[in-house]
Parts: sequence; structure tokens; C-alpha cells
Amino acid sequence: METFELLGFFGAFMVGLILGLIGSGGSILSVPILVYLFGINPVTATAYSLFIVGTTSLIGSIKNLRDKLINYSSTLLFSFSAVITVYLTRKYVIHLIPETIINSGSVFLSKDQLIMLLFSLLMLVAGFLMIKRTPKTIVGLKQTKTIAPNKLLIFTEGSLIGFLTGLIGAGGGFIIIPILVILSDLRMKVAIATSLAIISLKSLIGFLGDVQNLEIDWVFLLTFTLISVIGIFIGQLFSQKVADNKLKMVFGLFVILIGLLILLIEFT
Repeated sequence: METFELLGFFGAFMVGLILGLIGSGGSILSVPILVYLFGINPVTATAYSLFIVGTTSLIGSIKNLRDKLINYSSTLLFSFSAVITVYLTRKYVIHLIPETIINSGSVFLSKDQLIMLLFSLLMLVAGFLMIKRTPKTIVGLKQTKTIAPNKLLIFTEGSLIGFLTGLIGAGGGFIIIPILVILSDLRMKVAIATSLAIISLKSLIGFLGDVQNLEIDWVFLLTFTLISVIGIFIGQLFSQKVADNKLKMVFGLFVILIGLLILLIEFT
């Protein structure tokens, strides 16, 4: 097994570990790992990411279900709108994008580059949210201003996250968690558990839109997913022992660094 593959499978463990610790961030790691360490093209990598993150989150949600941490109404409301858009995006929209987006003189932008560009921009935004929207910051906001749950806004946000998930294979947990805390008035631990449940539903259903369009390497995909599942179990075991603010700050900076690195690799 080559060094890149060993690093890639270690990365699979980190995908699950991060999901277990903070309820998001799995796809932020999985897509770059699949593209740069395993050499998988971005369209297939985003599809694989949906299955990996969806399955890992689903299994991780079993413990949260037993601990009664999942808010069912928010899960159903957010998931309903997200599931529709992510399925339609993976089934139809992603295949409508031409292979060459821009080819004018010195400017060239391919479909694969567009996907990685959007992914890197999402990473930069996600990293910023991780740093700025720590549990302490959100709690402080809730203490100064009470915001009633806005079902229409949650439904709309679900549709937007579903589209992003379908387009670039990102679960959107970085955005889902602040939305759930602020708009649904959920405690941080409940928001994290609910985010995992939402990610699992929309990611797996989104993957169904790819099954008929892509040739899936099931042995590789299941191996990667199994390692990720081991990671989420360990992450959940340590989640109570790690300071949320410190973890989110470090991981937020790491995500920003990776986002900048992807921009450097793709456009230099």
C-alpha cells in the first residue's frame, strides 16, 4: 500500500473522529482526501463523500437516539427540504454542468475545478463560522436576545444546504448547527446530535441520485466508511472530555488552511 493511501485511510479515521467530536466537518475532510490522496475525480469524490459521511453520521446517531439528544421536529423539517434538493441536484443538476466552464484566452475553468473552487470557498466560510460561532458566542447571543424558532426560515435554509450538499458533497454541519441553535433555540449538544441525524438522511438520499450515474467501487467505499465509523465511535467517547471552544477554534483554523491550500493547488 502506498504512502498516500495510508495517509488517506488515516484521514478516513479522522473524518469519523471529527464527526463524533463536533457533529460536523466530515465532508470537509473526506472530499480533499478522496481527490488528492486517492486520485478520485471531484464528481465521484463528492458522491463517495455523501455515502461515507451519511453512513458514519447515521451510525453515530444511534447513540444520540439512545441518549434522547435528537430534536425530531427540527430534524424532519430541515431534512424534508434538504433531501428534495440534494437528490435533485445529484440526479440532474450536477450532470448539466459542462465539462469546460470557461475557456477564454488565458482563463480556463473546468467542471472539476469549479467544484473544488466552491468546496474551498465553503471551507473558508465554515472555518470562519467554527471560529466565530463557538458555543460560548451562541449562548451569549441567546442570553441577550431571544429568537423564536422560525420554521419557514429553517425550511428555506434546509433547501439551500441540500443544494450545496448535492453540488459539492458537503454535509453542511458547520452551517446547520448555528442555524439550529439560533433559529430552533436548541442546546449545543442537542444541535450537534440533530445535525448528525439531518446529515445522515440528506447525504444518503443524495447518494441514491448517483448510484445509477456513476460506477461505484464498493470495496474501497465500504472500507473507507468502516474506518470512518470506527473514528466516530472514538470521537463520541471523547466528546465529553474535550473543550468545545478550544476544539472548534483549532479545527476552524485547520479548515481555513486546507481551503487556502486547495485554492493554491487548483489555480497555480
